[in-house]
Amino acid sequence: MQRVVVVTGGFGTLGRAVGRAFAENGWKVALIDKAPAPENASAAQLQAAWWRGGVELTDLEAARSAISAAVDQIGKLDAIVNVAGGFRWETLADGSLDTWDLMYQMNVRTAATASKAALDYFAGSAEGGRIINIGAGAALKAGAGMGAYAASKSGVMRLTEALAEELKGRSITVNAILPGIIDTPQNRKDMPDADFSRWVRPEEIANVILFLASGAASGVTGALIPVTGRM
Repeated sequence: MQRVVVVTGGFGTLGRAVGRAFAENGWKVALIDKAPAPENASAAQLQAAWWRGGVELTDLEAARSAISAAVDQIGKLDAIVNVAGGFRWETLADGSLDTWDLMYQMNVRTAATASKAALDYFAGSAEGGRIINIGAGAALKAGAGMGAYAASKSGVMRLTEALAEELKGRSITVNAILPGIIDTPQNRKDMPDADFSRWVRPEEIANVILFLASGAASGVTGALIPVTGRM
């Protein structure tokens, strides 16, 4: 039976690359995002069997409603990839403490909420469920202005480890990818003088995620995997 994945943050650069990788490998793909769906979106454009925008992923009932609708449309759930998140560069001295709350909500809360919402739907998966989170290489050692972001991504890493232990008896694996600087249009705009060839491409991250969702990775759980390109 065709396997099914839900990708949160599915309309962004990385989310789209992840969805495309799964679709090209025979999975049915559901994309969920807080952002509105792209105008004139189609299954061919998004390479997804189902999608929904405007989902507040910090809200458990909203996440459950979206995942339930995806399962009703597609039939079951085998994996969820928590791409949804955000970034702010801001020093503590010159910034606002509200940024720390925002980073927690965007990065930790969305991953925890979507994961909790998905748990009820993994029972139909023959190979057990897969939860794959997006952490950050920057969470291993934060630089100036990276405190709020790195702290929130460190929270994603601890969530991954704790949830992996919690779910070991349910054939559900939980792992996280720790990307370096991702080669996206926004990052190129923000760092125009950088050597883009050294950054990690979204497709490279998507391929590692695809492996973690596969049966070949059934023995991998609680892993925090750096995918950093040539940095």
